[in-house]
Amino acid sequence: QVQLVESGGGLVQAGGSLRLSCAASRSIFSINVLSWHRQAPGKQRELVASITSGGSRNYADSVKDRFTISRDNTKNTVYLQMNSLKPEDTAVYYCTASMTMTTTWGPGTQVTVSS
Repeated sequence: QVQLVESGGGLVQAGGSLRLSCAASRSIFSINVLSWHRQAPGKQRELVASITSGGSRNYADSVKDRFTISRDNTKNTVYLQMNSLKPEDTAVYYCTASMTMTTTWGPGTQVTVSS
């Protein structure tokens, strides 16, 4: 099993940037897919970005060209660089680790973008 802890959330003005970090309790080298999801108030949780063990990336249309996901296997950490933030990016952001049989979620970090 792996435990995940997100950090880096906060309050930022529209157009600003934040970098979220997700620290894992063990090596992430063999984890198939690491992802960031988000859930805004009153909305369903949605996939924001994912990265495979081979480095392939996938993004939601709403964040393409603004967000970048990366992983540092030496630090057991996955990142989400968020640029040109918009008020509609306000949500709780969750990190997930997907392995063969299980998906583990972190507790989440709040991102608030003011207009």
